[in-house]
Amino acid sequence: MSTLADTKTLLAELIGFPTVSSDSNLHMIRHLAERLSHCGAEIEVWHDETGTKANLFATLGPKLDGGIVLSGHCDVVPVADQDWTSDPFRMEERDGKWFGRGACDMKGFIAAAVAMASHYAALDLQRPVHFAFTYDEEIGCFGARALAETLREKGLKPAVAIIGEPTSMRIIEGHKGCYEYTTHFTGLEGHGSGPDRGVNAVEYAVRYVSKLLELKEDLQSRAPEGSRFEPPWTTINTGALVGGVAHNVIPGKARVEWEMRPVQKSDADYVKGALHQFCAHMLIPAMQLVHPDAEIKTEVIGEVDGLTPMEESEARDLVMELTGANGADVMPFGTEAGIFQGLGMSVVVCGPGSIDQAHKPDEYVSVDQVKQCLGMLERLASKLV
Repeated sequence: MSTLADTKTLLAELIGFPTVSSDSNLHMIRHLAERLSHCGAEIEVWHDETGTKANLFATLGPKLDGGIVLSGHCDVVPVADQDWTSDPFRMEERDGKWFGRGACDMKGFIAAAVAMASHYAALDLQRPVHFAFTYDEEIGCFGARALAETLREKGLKPAVAIIGEPTSMRIIEGHKGCYEYTTHFTGLEGHGSGPDRGVNAVEYAVRYVSKLLELKEDLQSRAPEGSRFEPPWTTINTGALVGGVAHNVIPGKARVEWEMRPVQKSDADYVKGALHQFCAHMLIPAMQLVHPDAEIKTEVIGEVDGLTPMEESEARDLVMELTGANGADVMPFGTEAGIFQGLGMSVVVCGPGSIDQAHKPDEYVSVDQVKQCLGMLERLASKLV
């Protein structure tokens, strides 16, 4: 069977695992572990504390530092309320495209990498190649963060990571971070006819959002000189404001779901510091003047650092050579790349498919893009021997 045909077969199998982030990924992890084990890879499966999710870390070649990691996440976004023309968890081929949930984000890359494993295994590898497949990227990169901690504990030190997110096979050397929060407001319920006797949690949430909007404007003036991002500054988005039960009831609970995409860590520190001061000196004292137990608490959903472009980058230079590209770009959306960079690795993002198809009904990866990815991975073999 050709590598392309093997990739197609494996991708169909992977799409058949409905690994929505809210559900287990264990069946997919076991399937990949079995495939890689048959190639002679050393397999490590590390479960989360619930036992329903796991990371897979597999190695071909010598037990040395300085290896190359091929990484992807197993989880996919939900298909609920999306209008698909075919079963999202059954791959279909139409017009040179492979359709299915996760086809481009990012099971296409995982299938291509694992399909190449038997080729790597047949070589006299002088440099290890690692396969790192994680859980829960879509909801906060929890799997990659756990993987990073395990690698630190075990003293494993790969040198290069290629994150196969859908970039249309462009080389991405930098992207913004993704910090997500839910801020909870606890006030005091009461009848709407007596607003002074209650603490309206929704109104304080609105004031908090107003502060977010003010900071959103301030961040534009903090854009680093020469920033390559679009937009070049750190952004803030208010995703939801939820609270209240009826027209005539003072709401005692509210929450604001929001995120920021930092281009530099100092911006994140600035925003968090400003919000802390605003709540500590303005909002909370006013709330507790009426109800001493009133409070504002911010829940950290995830703080994933961005990928910082580096002047010297083994990963960028390697993948440029493998793909024939003459440069590298940056992008606004986040990945797990910054987590791997935090371990001291040189990292790029490069994979088949377009982010324009990700998360949408009738998600697909083109066969041509998969062929390009396989070409890159085939040429990688010469760097391992």
